[in-house]
Amino acid sequence: MQLEKLKNIKVLLVEDEQDLSSLLKDAIGEYFYSFTIANNGLDGLEKFEKVNPDIVISDINMPQMNGLEMAEILRKDYPDLPIVILSAFDQKEYLLNAIDVNVIKYLIKPFDPEELLEYIISISSKVGVKEVLLKDGFTYNLNTHNLFINDEFVKITKREAKFLEILIEASPNIVADHTIKFKLWKEDDISDERLRTFIKRFRIKTSKSLVNNIKGQGYQILTT
Repeated sequence: MQLEKLKNIKVLLVEDEQDLSSLLKDAIGEYFYSFTIANNGLDGLEKFEKVNPDIVISDINMPQMNGLEMAEILRKDYPDLPIVILSAFDQKEYLLNAIDVNVIKYLIKPFDPEELLEYIISISSKVGVKEVLLKDGFTYNLNTHNLFINDEFVKITKREAKFLEILIEASPNIVADHTIKFKLWKEDDISDERLRTFIKRFRIKTSKSLVNNIKGQGYQILTT
């Protein structure tokens, strides 16, 4: 059944028209893992950090921060995040701005909630939650690039997230030191000491045993 594809997807709807947001949640919200509503762009950014959605659906014309401004901010840290824009406006400048922030779909109000639902189904294989289970209660979301321990968010840098993804992609194989250096810094003169310091700081944030140091070979992470 196609609707089964949606059960692991977290949606963030950013819409200042309460009647429309309630209508959409009542019409299609039950099909998703979660369906969170924000009232404007600023509220959307705050809710995004809390729920880590897999797809964002946003109006354009809202108080405090409009949908395209919010999308532009999200794009900086989440270049692959699917963003759908809703708007009563069909002027050329809005469409061009939506293209500039890599919006994947633009729906003109009024629209049928079924149209939105069918579109999300069509891209569901690309946006479903992809969580990798790690040691010591850690999980890593490959879509949002976020690390959790026992469902609590662990703040890591972009480089640390990239480090995790390099090891996860190679698991259970070992990744050599020189490979990690090149992929993280893109430089030839990164010292062994700099890499060790980087991993030491990562372990302080996470766990001493999350990443295995295979002496003389490199580093490894085990998934479950």
